[in-house]
Amino acid sequence: MQIATLPRPELIQMADALAREKDITKSDVLEAMEQGISKAGRSKYGPEYDIRTKIDPNTGAIKMARYLTVVEDVMDEFTQISLTEAHKKNSSLKIGDEIIDILPPMDFGRIAAQTAKQVITQKVREAERMRQYNDMKDKKGEIVNGTVKRVEGGNLILEIGRVEALLRRDELIPRETYRIGDRLRAYVLDVRPELKGPQVFLSRSHPQFLAKLFTAEVPEIYDGTIEIKSVSRDPGSRAKIAVWSKDNTLDARGACIGMRGVRVQAIVQELQGEKIDVIQWSSDPATFIVNALAPNEVLKIVIDEESKNVEIVLSDEQLSIAIGRRGQNIKLVSQLTGWHIDMMTEAQESEHRINETKERVELFMQALDVDDMMAHLLVQEGFSKVEDIAYIALEELASIEGFDEALAEELQNRAKAYLIVAQDNLEKKVQELKLKKDLQSFEGLTLEQLVKLGEKDIKSLDDLADLSGDELVEILGETNITEEDANALIMNAREHWFANEK
Repeated sequence: MQIATLPRPELIQMADALAREKDITKSDVLEAMEQGISKAGRSKYGPEYDIRTKIDPNTGAIKMARYLTVVEDVMDEFTQISLTEAHKKNSSLKIGDEIIDILPPMDFGRIAAQTAKQVITQKVREAERMRQYNDMKDKKGEIVNGTVKRVEGGNLILEIGRVEALLRRDELIPRETYRIGDRLRAYVLDVRPELKGPQVFLSRSHPQFLAKLFTAEVPEIYDGTIEIKSVSRDPGSRAKIAVWSKDNTLDARGACIGMRGVRVQAIVQELQGEKIDVIQWSSDPATFIVNALAPNEVLKIVIDEESKNVEIVLSDEQLSIAIGRRGQNIKLVSQLTGWHIDMMTEAQESEHRINETKERVELFMQALDVDDMMAHLLVQEGFSKVEDIAYIALEELASIEGFDEALAEELQNRAKAYLIVAQDNLEKKVQELKLKKDLQSFEGLTLEQLVKLGEKDIKSLDDLADLSGDELVEILGETNITEEDANALIMNAREHWFANEK
């Protein structure tokens, strides 16, 4: 039986008004109305029924229907119908088809109307939140302008269009203050969909805030001619930014600084006077590090690419300047280049080399059971670890003056035997320290590092996740891990926290 549905133009007017007010689509509003009317219908006919509503987007006419699915064996008589019964209605129906029974127009009572209103309000609010989230998620990693709406415990709540965003106190530049109504710029750190609406997190202290400011200020960066390779910051105090030009005729550093420093000064003012060093990037690590230390004159630089450690020798007068107040300059250079840097004077380097040679000689004498002369010879040939000898090509080891293939093979066998014993000892130590399985199976840590963590009472993945980057570097040793790698390791260790929250 076909039941005539009357046009309801007031519904279309209401949908249009809501769509404009909430800045969502008309179809979202109509969908919310359909769900609200369907719920009101179930409250009248029974919550067990599959009742669906369709509103004509042109006339507003409401069509409500009950749906029954054709099945072999009926498990739910309210939403299913057997094939035999279905054939009484229509002989062409088959398993999986749906029978649609049009219901008469509803006379909305007070309770039904209230139910529909609640659902419509909820669905419209959800659509509004989703629209806000979709708008903001595209702004992640960009700079936005906002107005301070509230100040809560030092944290700022900013209004960005129709969305509120959080700028935590520790994401502000030190010593800067804002009041309600102030306008400011900030970097969008993250956007998360939450039940109460999109949660937007901002920062003014993040290194990428500086990078985005340069992108906005320097046209050559915006159009891709100049690339920002890396950034390091001590917010409010000092920063370093490494740039490189695809065009060999263009001075990347000069373009970023601008005529008489006008471009960089505009950014300095935005960052409350933060001093900014613009560095010329180079694919050669030694050149890049020397550039980052300018105007300090480097006398000697020694790079260990395997461990990403760099030793730099400077004059006595320039050492303290290169290190900077409280180690600030050397820390920024290390973050910018991604290398761990040790600085020393010529006298300190000489003493360091003597001690280093002595340690390596003693290691080889003990591990390989050789005399002092042979251990010295191995050190002079550039070997620094037992692993170097164990896994070098046999012919290369045999080519050392005074060596033959038999001696080289014997040394390699001794080196491998030493490493096996050392590995076994580390495994036993890990068991003795009673480290949790989640920490033992965590990727990125060696057995030696696990032992060091266990000795400092870091025995589970949660214990590791609770550490800061500099704490992990202090435990494992600066020669074993960089602060950047330590921070990355800790963030990986925290992933299970976020997974649990979801």
